[in-house]
Amino acid sequence: MRLRLSAIMMTTGILLAGCDNKPAVNLGGIGTTPNPYNYMKASGLCQVGNLTPAGQNTKSATMQVRSDDGYCAIETRMSGGHPYPSFGVSPAPEHGKAFIYNYNDHTYVTYTPNASYSGQDKFRVVLIRGEKEPREYIDVTATVTAPAVPGAK
Repeated sequence: MRLRLSAIMMTTGILLAGCDNKPAVNLGGIGTTPNPYNYMKASGLCQVGNLTPAGQNTKSATMQVRSDDGYCAIETRMSGGHPYPSFGVSPAPEHGKAFIYNYNDHTYVTYTPNASYSGQDKFRVVLIRGEKEPREYIDVTATVTAPAVPGAK
């Protein structure tokens, strides 16, 4: 009876050990500081062009991304090598969502197109250096392709 009880308790312990809550995959982190957004799925197609000057305090960027529920990201920082203290999006993309965050001395601009959308999307990122500082802008043009449907001709 004791042997059977011990076997049941050991089996239960082994099964419960498999329920340990751990992150699925660590997609990034520097040292002991994990990227708080490492759970986001990257798009199967993400090609970002270089940021190019497009006027006073304005840069432009192009990206090619697939509408497969994954994001595509642009990495930027202030000229002093630090992330922007504040930022926003105006106007927002019409066919997806933009998300901006700071991590590891960079500012990341991510764009996730709506599922199965195909076409062009545009949005403007507003980067704020500080109080009474001129704002900087990134005009983003995304070319979005829908994922291929298996068996379609």
